[in-house]
Amino acid sequence: MKINFRLPDAGMLASAGLMAATLASCGERPEEDQRPNILFIMADDHANRTIGAYDGSIHETPNIDRLAEEGAVFTRSYCSNSICGPSRASILTGMHGHRNGVTGNGAPWDNSQFVFPRRLKGNGYTTALIGKWHLNSLPGNEFDYSKVLTGAGKQGFYYNPDFCINAGDTIQEMGFSTDIITDESVEWLEQHKEAENPFMLFVQFKAPHVPRMPHFRYLDRYRDDSIVEPPTLFDDYDTRRYAAEARMGVHHRPLPLLENHDPSNNIYFDRMTREELERYHSYRDPVTKEYRRLREAGKLQGKALKRWEYQQFIKDYLRVVDGIDDNVGRILDWLDQNRQLKENTVVIYASDQSYFTGEHGWAEKRFMYEEAMKMPFLIRWPGHIEPGSRIDAMIQNIDYAPTILDIAGVDSPEEVQGRSFKPVLEGDTPGDWRESVYYHYYDHGRHNVPRHEGVRTDRYKLIWYYTDDHYEFFDLEEDPHELRNVYGREEYSRQVDSLKRELERLREHYRVPEHVFHEPYVPFSGTGTRH
Repeated sequence: MKINFRLPDAGMLASAGLMAATLASCGERPEEDQRPNILFIMADDHANRTIGAYDGSIHETPNIDRLAEEGAVFTRSYCSNSICGPSRASILTGMHGHRNGVTGNGAPWDNSQFVFPRRLKGNGYTTALIGKWHLNSLPGNEFDYSKVLTGAGKQGFYYNPDFCINAGDTIQEMGFSTDIITDESVEWLEQHKEAENPFMLFVQFKAPHVPRMPHFRYLDRYRDDSIVEPPTLFDDYDTRRYAAEARMGVHHRPLPLLENHDPSNNIYFDRMTREELERYHSYRDPVTKEYRRLREAGKLQGKALKRWEYQQFIKDYLRVVDGIDDNVGRILDWLDQNRQLKENTVVIYASDQSYFTGEHGWAEKRFMYEEAMKMPFLIRWPGHIEPGSRIDAMIQNIDYAPTILDIAGVDSPEEVQGRSFKPVLEGDTPGDWRESVYYHYYDHGRHNVPRHEGVRTDRYKLIWYYTDDHYEFFDLEEDPHELRNVYGREEYSRQVDSLKRELERLREHYRVPEHVFHEPYVPFSGTGTRH
């Protein structure tokens, strides 16, 4: 393994504007190819409510929000399966998991199938991916260039991570992954800003995925703050059987305590240098002491303990999000300094899914409930999207591929199941635009969440836990937090029947194979893993 050392990055972000100002101005692309460049920035598990541009946000993300101010934010973007690998596969292929083969994180990745970056590459685009990949084989010819996080079960490390370059050499980069991915991306952009061909660059962060390890520069933030609690933090799960059984609580996530920072039993802290580990302890040890003091005083019991656990979880989550936002700012500042390039570059910010940030007492995803099913999607396209647009049209991650191809003037193949929302971006939503989205979760038993499928319309949601033929039905207008399962109530019988018909229609439309509904039921284990 090769190791690349980087200069200390203290003050790096503060000087980002000065650094960008020194960059050479962008040359103009030859007249024969003025198709837009595409810059796709993606986080992992980034919750909508921690992005300032979204209603109900608890956080400020000024740089990500620039895309909403200068472009559009989609308020109803949904994933087809709220798990990392399946969502990423759907983004790349424009197909649901039963068609592209990635129904769970353990499923193999078939890179011989259609993926839209290869289609762009075949139509004159230069393509690259830098950052998190999280599929079960390394990128092959999907991209002209790839440098992807590896190790830690395909998740990568926050500190001093390993990268695999073009499915070949693995090197260790000394530094913080979010910063390194941005460094590499800006360097790649510098190298390609005057190229004849347009480019598509994927910038894919590990953050804010577990284990959330903020950079030192953020560890002091929110120390004395009290972050607002979601109204469902103490959900009693009444009328929702599987919600009650799920093992996804904020208390199931490792707390930032001293005993969790021992490198001898923690691969993530084993990546740190001695100096880094000592510095990390200097921030974290006081938290451990305070925790023990409160426990000994009997002040961390019941709801008080859950509140304390939530505060520790959400503060680290926001600290890691701050690292994303600052680095998105570095990329946007670079584009500002290369103005001709900026005017012809589509910039997208998304996540592979959203995340329960304390809602229902959870810190996970998987369920078809709103907080996991929704995905952030913000996009800027100068001259095509009205600045400050808020778009309520329902889109899904299977639509990203055909939309990007459409923007690039490239046709999608017949097997793509998504639909281009390019007309929606330009203010001309088709009259026959979708009025429902289909969802299917396959990883039965993980975190005690069963297999389920469902349909969401503008107002209603039907979830079918088909392993034991159990239904949930929600009126999202009357019950936006999905606390009351009203399936079986007479006043909703007509709406339930309508959604059952719509679910059947979508199942047939997307050609979901019948055999998936007849796999045997497997009881949950005591650890929330599959037997």
